[in-house]
Amino acid sequence: MVNALDVVLWVVAPYLAITVFVLGHVWRYRYDKFGWTTRSSQMYESRLLRIGSPLFHFGILVVLLGHIGGLVIPKSWTEAAGVSEEAYHITAVVLGTVAGVATLGGLAILIYRRRTVGPVFTATTRNDKLMYAVLALVIVLGLAATIAANVVGGGYDYRTTISPWFRSIFYLQPDPALMAGAPPLFQLHALSALLLFAIWPFTRLVHMLTAPVGYLTRPYVVYRSRDDQRGSRKPRRGWEPTR
Repeated sequence: MVNALDVVLWVVAPYLAITVFVLGHVWRYRYDKFGWTTRSSQMYESRLLRIGSPLFHFGILVVLLGHIGGLVIPKSWTEAAGVSEEAYHITAVVLGTVAGVATLGGLAILIYRRRTVGPVFTATTRNDKLMYAVLALVIVLGLAATIAANVVGGGYDYRTTISPWFRSIFYLQPDPALMAGAPPLFQLHALSALLLFAIWPFTRLVHMLTAPVGYLTRPYVVYRSRDDQRGSRKPRRGWEPTR
């Protein structure tokens, strides 16, 4: 049976998170282009960053691809492609667990670096602290749900409940009953992910949705020398003085 709380959690909350995610990015791009950046702190410390950043980013990339494959691609498609349920389950659990551990380890290093390195901690905003906390919560709950259901427990096929619910949101035919019967850890993981998407536009995570495409067509940078004695050598083409 579906009650009012189920409708709020699995119908209202997803659409609210999606609305804030989309409109928040539009607002941020329009009114805070200068702040649309990762605010890199590499100049303050690089040793821990060289370890934690690749570990986190490669791990989260595998996690993201796994979620896209598990939530977006219907179970019938993989079966039609000749991928058995057992093969899919083993691959998803192994890769998901390894990627989750790598992501969590990388994030732990980045948080430790941000807390213990003075200049980096000084440059940390309240939004950064909130983002790190919610991101860590999402990763921990996702990893815990995977281990509890598929490693410790007898297994749980989320592609028969959570995946159809996820797709039903975008079909504009949400079915909260599918999520109402999911294990609590999976429910908490989904709710924490909705919270992450809601705060996403107001954090440094916006950099994931951009690419430096403009560098391909940007004009030359004009360099003006303050030295009046430039020498007798003829300047190369494109480096002529502007006056």
